Amino acid sequence: MELLLTLLVTLPPFTYLLYLLYKLLDQWRSQCCYIMHYECFKPGDDRKISTEFSGNIIMRNKNLGFQEFKFLLRAVVNSGIGEETYGPRNIIAGTEDYPCISDGLSEMDEFFFTTLDSLFAKTKVSPQEIDILVVNVSMLAAVPSLSSRIINHYKMREDIKAFNLTGMGCSASLISVDLVRNVFKSYKNAYAIVLTSESIAPNWYTGNDKSMILSNCLFRSGGCSMLLTNKNALKHRAKFSLKCLVRTHLGSEDEAYGCCSQQEDDKGRLGFFLGKNLPKAASRAFTQNVRDIAPKILPIGELIRYVALSGIVGVINKYYPSGIKKKVSLNFKKGFDHLCLHPGGAAVIDGIRNSLDMAESDVEPSRMTLHRFGNTSASSLWYVLGYMEAKQRLKKGDRVLMLSFGAGFKCNSCLWEVTTDLEDANVWEDCIAKYPPPTLGNPYMEKFGWLNHETQETFNLEKAKARGM
Repeated sequence: MELLLTLLVTLPPFTYLLYLLYKLLDQWRSQCCYIMHYECFKPGDDRKISTEFSGNIIMRNKNLGFQEFKFLLRAVVNSGIGEETYGPRNIIAGTEDYPCISDGLSEMDEFFFTTLDSLFAKTKVSPQEIDILVVNVSMLAAVPSLSSRIINHYKMREDIKAFNLTGMGCSASLISVDLVRNVFKSYKNAYAIVLTSESIAPNWYTGNDKSMILSNCLFRSGGCSMLLTNKNALKHRAKFSLKCLVRTHLGSEDEAYGCCSQQEDDKGRLGFFLGKNLPKAASRAFTQNVRDIAPKILPIGELIRYVALSGIVGVINKYYPSGIKKKVSLNFKKGFDHLCLHPGGAAVIDGIRNSLDMAESDVEPSRMTLHRFGNTSASSLWYVLGYMEAKQRLKKGDRVLMLSFGAGFKCNSCLWEVTTDLEDANVWEDCIAKYPPPTLGNPYMEKFGWLNHETQETFNLEKAKARGM
């Protein structure tokens, strides 16, 4: 009798406790986010923009004068871009003066279906199994949407959750991952596809505003498709597991909001404006983002060391006039093994390297990606990740910090854990053995450096030749 009473009293609370533990475990499983595979886009060799062809593109622009050309030359020389990057077909054909929406759609179709066909084939997941679809292309908003275009092509399910993001800039891929992560909380055992790219074809600037022609020097064609899941049973087949993601947005500050934007110049020519206060906005967003993500990725010992030393230095500086001039800084290398930095330009890479006190080897993947593929906007991060994988540097248990910037102004970062040893050569297969070279060289200066010493008349003659006049 006493045993029966004891069971009646203790079993309900015990059963309820087991139920709570089950719910917590179930919730944890639904919040998992794994990357099963990612596929970067590599256009054909017929779309390469060589040094000589770059000069032809500039020379045939009737709106550029000698001073603008010299400005562009300095920008390209300092950009860190090589001569094997890719451009859209209308630029190759010389029809950039008359862009149309079909140029942008055909550019996206080639990227969409090339990478998705490969992604589905390699993962053995069919388009009809996809539960969530997120497409981000900042400067192309079509009707029907780009996501609908993909759904129609692959005849995906009627209940698929589709999202189409525009205007998010170079940090859009991490925003898309964050969106998927949050949708995963409501859908168990789901598959998600993220496609990230930028529309270059209809947005090539043909004017002479110096703050707008810079984008032509940096942005190139590219894209990436990713398959993500929250199926815990597939974690052993996944490549990466998402550990944390932090987003910083300075859009409420007028200066940061207006530092880069799509707009028209005084002649009505559409382009992408890059303001002089862009570095300042990027620095503020980066500082805030690093401050937020540091406690999430750094070991507790490093945080305690930083707080303790900061306190000691503060006391010394307060009571002794000479004080300690050297600032106490966090050792971010203790929080990750690899830095996957957005290759927005040589200045961006150098700035982040100095801010985080990184070695040149830490930013090598970003620098080599900029040289080989250029700035492919939001998809650039995945080319950097592909470089690390092709070099067989990503081992099980390694942690990869991704860091990106975008118009608005935004700075987004996340930490991935490698779930298995990776060695896929991906888009780097034909050239990875050549990287990093002893020196990147400067083919643009070698080809066009003479213009710094020539006259306006010489430039006019060369320009006439390029235009066939």
